[in-house]
Amino acid sequence: MRTGVADLPLHDGRCPTWLFPRMVKLSKLVSQIIIEEYGKNEFLRRLSDPLFFQAFGCLVGFDFHSSGLTTTLTGALKEAKLEEFGISVLGGKGKASRKVPQEIESLSEKFSLSTKEIEKLKYASRMSAKVDSVAVQDGYTLYHHAFIVTEDGKWSVIQQGMNLENNYARRYHWLSEKVVSFVNEPHLAICCDVTGKTLNMVAKENEEVRKASVDLVNDNPEHLKKYFVSYARSTNLFKYLHMSSQHHIELKNYETLIKVHEIQPKKFEELLAIKGVGVKTVRALALCSELIFGTEISWRDPVKFSFAHGGKDGYPYRIKTRQYDKTIQILSDAIRNAQLNNREKLEAIRRLSNLFS
Repeated sequence: MRTGVADLPLHDGRCPTWLFPRMVKLSKLVSQIIIEEYGKNEFLRRLSDPLFFQAFGCLVGFDFHSSGLTTTLTGALKEAKLEEFGISVLGGKGKASRKVPQEIESLSEKFSLSTKEIEKLKYASRMSAKVDSVAVQDGYTLYHHAFIVTEDGKWSVIQQGMNLENNYARRYHWLSEKVVSFVNEPHLAICCDVTGKTLNMVAKENEEVRKASVDLVNDNPEHLKKYFVSYARSTNLFKYLHMSSQHHIELKNYETLIKVHEIQPKKFEELLAIKGVGVKTVRALALCSELIFGTEISWRDPVKFSFAHGGKDGYPYRIKTRQYDKTIQILSDAIRNAQLNNREKLEAIRRLSNLFS
């Protein structure tokens, strides 16, 4: 599989009003062809592939190097209302991301999913967001969470975080059929142009740190209290651990450990899922495990990946609306003819794609 780096600087402005309705139409046509030709699960796999997702965004006219491609493409797919093809796109940017649990509840009627299946989907949405905001501490704050579900309960997550210091975004891809564990290498891909020191608690190298963290919270918290210090007294600890002030173990995090101790989680996933366990609690446990047990922490940044019609800001060139509308018409005709058992145009598009494969 091709890998590399995605350059996603944050762009000002919004998607033009003349472009977005066209994006909705074209993205729906492309989605329909893929779903009808290859199936719902294959469509989910393709959306989860960062290279396909990036190419899809470029095809419908968004800037190839803009972080806005993520939010705008998923927004267009949501507006396209793919439920008629057995796909539902939930969530989105900002406030829309927090509506995912309620939107998942509505799937019980749309897709006839059982209560158990609905609860599993809600858990998957919540845990994928918590992993990328708490367990992967890379400096990127999540602001976009799209949850794509098939009528048989398969799912994909495409979420994005922003780093205000370097003005870059980072995109996280998840695919249900590839998730064996939420806390051990669960991502299909993570894309960004900037890498750095990251407390990656879902790295396979941190398995012992995860186990040690669970042991620490299940033991008597009094044994850990001496390792928790006030911010003002933490300088010596920084020097001992050769870390910056952002890696200190604050006394207020100790109170959270007392609450977690009462629950007695059996696995790190259960620990992470507890309400109130956030960035500082997870970091404190990792540092305590290194301090007490000597378990070496992995700071490996999990970034893996990089990356037709122009873009809205003229990159690589300006969109020609007449050509864009012609593409929509060609695909519409191809689908309509295919439904009438005349697949000549659809097969021609397939043969054309072979020239560039």
